[in-house]
Amino acid sequence: MIKKFLICYFLIAGFAVSSAQMTKVASVEGITEYKMENGLKVLLFQDNSAQTITVNITYLVGSRHEGYGEKGMAHLLEHMVFKGTPNHPDIPKELTSHGARPNGTTWYDRTNYFETFNATDENLDWALDLEADRMVNSYIAKKDLESEFSVVRNEFESGENDPTGVLMEKVINSAYLWHNYGNSTIGNRSDIERVPIENLKAFYKKFYRPDNAVLMVTGKFEEEKTLALIEKKFGAIPKPTTPLRDSHTEEPAQDGEKTVTVSRVGDLQLVSALYHTPAGSSPDYAAMSVIENILTNEPSGRIYKALIEAQKASSLWSFSPFTKEPGFLYINIDVPSDKNADEVSTILRTSLDNLKNNPITTEELDRAKSNILKQVDQIYRNSAYLGTYMSEFIGGGDWRLAFLQRDRIENITLDEVNTAMTKYLIPTNRTIGRFYPTKTPERISIPHTEDIKSLVKDYKGKEAMSMGDAFDVTYDAIQNSIDGGKLSNGINYAFIEKNNRGNTVNLSFSGRNGDVNSLMNKGIIPRFTASMLNKGTTTKSRQQIEDELSKLKSSIYFRGTNGNIYANISSTEKDLMPTLVLMEDILKNPTFDPAELEKLKTEELAYLESNKTEPQFLASQKLSEINNTYPIGHPLYSMSLAEQEAAIKKLSVEDLKAFYNDYYGLGYSILIGIGNVPSEEVKTFMEEKFGTFKSKYPYSKIASPYKPMKEVNENIITPDKQNAMTLGNFSVKISEYHEDYPALEIASSILGGGFLNSRIADRLRQKDGVSYGAGAGFQGDGDNNDQNSQMYLYAIYAPENFDKVQLGFKEEIARFIKDGITEEELTNAINGWIQSQNVSRAKDNELSSLINNNIFYKRTMDFQKSIENKVSALTVTKVNAAIQKYIQPYEKWSVVNAGDFK
Repeated sequence: MIKKFLICYFLIAGFAVSSAQMTKVASVEGITEYKMENGLKVLLFQDNSAQTITVNITYLVGSRHEGYGEKGMAHLLEHMVFKGTPNHPDIPKELTSHGARPNGTTWYDRTNYFETFNATDENLDWALDLEADRMVNSYIAKKDLESEFSVVRNEFESGENDPTGVLMEKVINSAYLWHNYGNSTIGNRSDIERVPIENLKAFYKKFYRPDNAVLMVTGKFEEEKTLALIEKKFGAIPKPTTPLRDSHTEEPAQDGEKTVTVSRVGDLQLVSALYHTPAGSSPDYAAMSVIENILTNEPSGRIYKALIEAQKASSLWSFSPFTKEPGFLYINIDVPSDKNADEVSTILRTSLDNLKNNPITTEELDRAKSNILKQVDQIYRNSAYLGTYMSEFIGGGDWRLAFLQRDRIENITLDEVNTAMTKYLIPTNRTIGRFYPTKTPERISIPHTEDIKSLVKDYKGKEAMSMGDAFDVTYDAIQNSIDGGKLSNGINYAFIEKNNRGNTVNLSFSGRNGDVNSLMNKGIIPRFTASMLNKGTTTKSRQQIEDELSKLKSSIYFRGTNGNIYANISSTEKDLMPTLVLMEDILKNPTFDPAELEKLKTEELAYLESNKTEPQFLASQKLSEINNTYPIGHPLYSMSLAEQEAAIKKLSVEDLKAFYNDYYGLGYSILIGIGNVPSEEVKTFMEEKFGTFKSKYPYSKIASPYKPMKEVNENIITPDKQNAMTLGNFSVKISEYHEDYPALEIASSILGGGFLNSRIADRLRQKDGVSYGAGAGFQGDGDNNDQNSQMYLYAIYAPENFDKVQLGFKEEIARFIKDGITEEELTNAINGWIQSQNVSRAKDNELSSLINNNIFYKRTMDFQKSIENKVSALTVTKVNAAIQKYIQPYEKWSVVNAGDFK
């Protein structure tokens, strides 16, 4: 009795210590930081409207921390941590069975792992237990390394296929003499292939520890219960006695311009430039962020106007990572083969060197600040993304730097921006050109930021956004919450008014017009017509449209195919109506400016040119051509690359205007709004403003009935490409209404879905170690008349592994057909499928798409509910019968392989 009493006493005492080890550190705009005695930092961010939870753990280790012979070790370890622990031996299977949306990423200063899942107590308990266990108990076994290192090498090889990525890697590497920011995160081929397992274990033990990690939980959860759960899972992990020491290498000032040239197979020419810049925690980083936007933003950027608008190049992009130590600004420009890359290089250098004589204006500053702050605002309204977004700032020194960066952008002055521009954007701080001797060298030495803790310790932030309200994602609750019907002008509508974080609104508007006969020989015209809508109206220039969207902190996206036009709006309750006014202007008054069309054509031609040697693009293109059954000119005809190029070159403004005048109008229209929607205002607006907006051609769906695909297995040779691609599919005469549809959904998930634990992924990645990404899936047709469903498969791999990939597909599909599935596979697949559907319905954009389809196919959420009920009732016998009935041996698939197989 005394012994039992002592045991109970120490258990109670242990619980008291555990409860006392969580100390509140800071709270900013809804995010609260706690710290445990073992050093683990915990961030909690509640969003009751999310209906999901994201668990994200960030380790303060990235490629910056790697030593000689360890290049790529942080990234390789990221892969290895998915291989299991004693308590979680099959992590991919668990992730799939919980319906999670997971990943892991490695960057310069940090590595993070996250899972987004349905907001249940059981799921949260599982996710926290998983992360606590693999913090210190991951296998890191030699047998796993032998298969995984070739997977990582395959990922490395896929990057080597991309000339843009290769050039960027070489430029960054050349820009740094000593600092590890000059090394690619994915690592060095030889280090990836030869790393000893003992070294990898030592790296894991050194950096994976509670005092080197930040755990963040976002979404719908109870704070006190979650804190107790975190204490329970992580509290027993001891803080190592060996202290952590950060790297101390500082990059010296650059003595002059550097030149980098890369020569590889490809068609698209590239010009790029890099400047050394301050660390993310420096006030000058905010200034450089503004300068980057002023230089490269589309369409207002100075470089954009000098090169893209002037039609000297096709496109440009830039990025400046938020790093703990001094980083860089990188600018990339795509130049088609029929343009002069030397001229582009000269214009780029001249434009950059003339900045000192052309200071930034107030108008440019205000526009850039609006652009950046709109993006920040939209991120802060999305709690699931915010949970992983914070990893960048955690790696940069502290999560509160995210808010500090925003505030600095808001408050930055013209003088601060111009001072930073002339300080950092100087030739001797640039990697692009050649060495020039000079008697008076000009240098900029960028110091490291000191004492980040004092920088953020008293930071309070602004008033936090509202957390929103809980939203029931069950099928009945969603259907009961829909305010649906038809407006007087024929628009079908459905609104779900729910209180989102930050009063966010997502609205989609679609119009369908025309039929198979009227849309003959229209080709690419519908797509280009939609792409030109936001390039200017009779009342606003393209720039004015972009500026107004930035001020409204809203986005409007358009796309078009055949006679269908789709518009998607992301806004807030306060700004939705002004955004709708802007959408109306764009839809009803486009100008189709010839200069903008030429820019768009140049960009599209450059895109095609850049993909002429890319295995994945070519495999997909060839597969479409092989199985095309429609005549030239038919709306569903699959054009060849040459036909696409010819059509783009031939395209004129008159083509677009004629198509717009004939096909734009309400037609068969659907309007979906989810979030803080002022539904009555929206209904009144759509009735008043679109009452007479009619198309000349009524809508009739273009039939795409089931047709068998050709049984082929063809190769495309892509010289000098270190990565290959296999794509395959076959048609299945079935629709979502068919009694066998649920069984095929689950069968395809077991064959090739999930997270690394499907039959195909287990064979090609986990066991054979020949593919970074491999799987299969099923796309069910929502049209019961067409019944044109498809099975598909894919794999990326090194060309020399071609035979292993082919054999893997052949054997695994044959075994799947012959042996069927197991009870355990069925249970995990059903649970994962149901939970993934819950996650999907919790995301406004995916729920909007689901409701849109239901309106189009004249059904309700009861349709999806019935499918889920059928999925839940599936048996091994039922699924195996569907496999026997529908799944075809690999030899009967339509397959294309693209790579340097010679």
